[in-house]
Amino acid sequence: MSVFQLIPGVQSYEWGVPGGDKDSIVADLAEATPELGLQREASKPYAELWMGTHPTLPSHVLGENHELLNDRLCKDHSLLGEKVVGKYGASEKGALPFLFKVLSIAKALSIQAHPDKKLAERLHAEKPNMYKDDNHKPEMAIAIRAFEGFCGFRPVREVLEFVEAVPELKQVLKADDTLRTQLKSAADAQDALWAGQASDDAQSRVHDALRAAFGALMRADASLYEPLVSSIAQRYRAARSAHTPLEVSDEVAELVARLDTQFPRDIGVFCTFFLNIVHLVPGQALFLGADEPHAYLSGHILECMAASDNVVRAGLTPKARDVEVLVDMLTYQSARAKDQILHAPQWDGDAAKPNATCLYDPPIEEFSVLVTTLVPGSQTSSQRAIDGPSLVLVVEGKGTLKVDGQAHELYAGLVLFVGAATPIELETSESVTVARAFIEVA
Repeated sequence: MSVFQLIPGVQSYEWGVPGGDKDSIVADLAEATPELGLQREASKPYAELWMGTHPTLPSHVLGENHELLNDRLCKDHSLLGEKVVGKYGASEKGALPFLFKVLSIAKALSIQAHPDKKLAERLHAEKPNMYKDDNHKPEMAIAIRAFEGFCGFRPVREVLEFVEAVPELKQVLKADDTLRTQLKSAADAQDALWAGQASDDAQSRVHDALRAAFGALMRADASLYEPLVSSIAQRYRAARSAHTPLEVSDEVAELVARLDTQFPRDIGVFCTFFLNIVHLVPGQALFLGADEPHAYLSGHILECMAASDNVVRAGLTPKARDVEVLVDMLTYQSARAKDQILHAPQWDGDAAKPNATCLYDPPIEEFSVLVTTLVPGSQTSSQRAIDGPSLVLVVEGKGTLKVDGQAHELYAGLVLFVGAATPIELETSESVTVARAFIEVA
């Protein structure tokens, strides 16, 4: 059998959405699989639904014995496909090269980055209790409801303007003339580069200036930054309440105050002045490469990543931080917020007309994601065989998946495995949204 139902896993973290909330999507989806045994609690936060073979929370095959998906794949390599097995193997540690999740976010996640492959191997060897595996973790987030997050460094000009205008930021950075001059030089070089004027050292100036400023922030002593975080948050709350003009936008002021409420006196609050604030509407996506700073702030997303659970944290977290590793590992690439959004064209592997399937194809090989939305008027999807394994999640709605003459009823929360070289048909008499994470080796 090349298509079969899976039992996913659920993670409860403090930043998740409580089970009593009407938009606790992770809890809603998890309840669709009774075999998961979820005892929903109104006050308990449900943060992540996991689908895959990562040993931290592996999926099981629905059946008499509920065997591990990984055991099934290791026994039957045809489900993975010859090319995938040839490149990635079929390891007892996890046969799927990717991990698929749904996240429900009520509170900010940590300021973090994920190591590249080389750094992951070193960190795992040096700190195996903190870094559980030796793999890199590029990842992609696709909004299924409104989403807000930090993603990558702001243009240097924006950082410079904040340093010059926000007294608390200037104090925490100990921003003397040398740092401000370095930021201005980098901002001028970046502006010229974006205007089409070639510069041999523009990127290095941007890198060095952002590293100097962000490093100063991250290394600031708690005795310096804690009162400054409290001061700026209180000042912004008072000004917003009194409708008094501020040196920053209302979006920035509101976020600073909110993050201080969630993580009082945390250095990560000042990252608001360094990192892009990105808003996604359903269907929009972000790709987060290795060594890029980010933090999810609120909303609901699909998330797909290389099969790793490695995170380097440095702010907005009660967990262990690794500031020096983070400051050293970052690329310090800088871009506009709108340039962070990943374009998702129609997928040419769907033969149905009209084509209701979008392809989210990040610049790495371990995974891509298809999202099919069928509504009255586009009620079928005919998807070609993929030369690799797939994980299918019904995000919302009802329908039918047909394969090899068999029909599988689709309903929100259903998780299916689809083996390599298996064409499928999706149908609905009403509406349905289906997400499909897969790998296909060129």
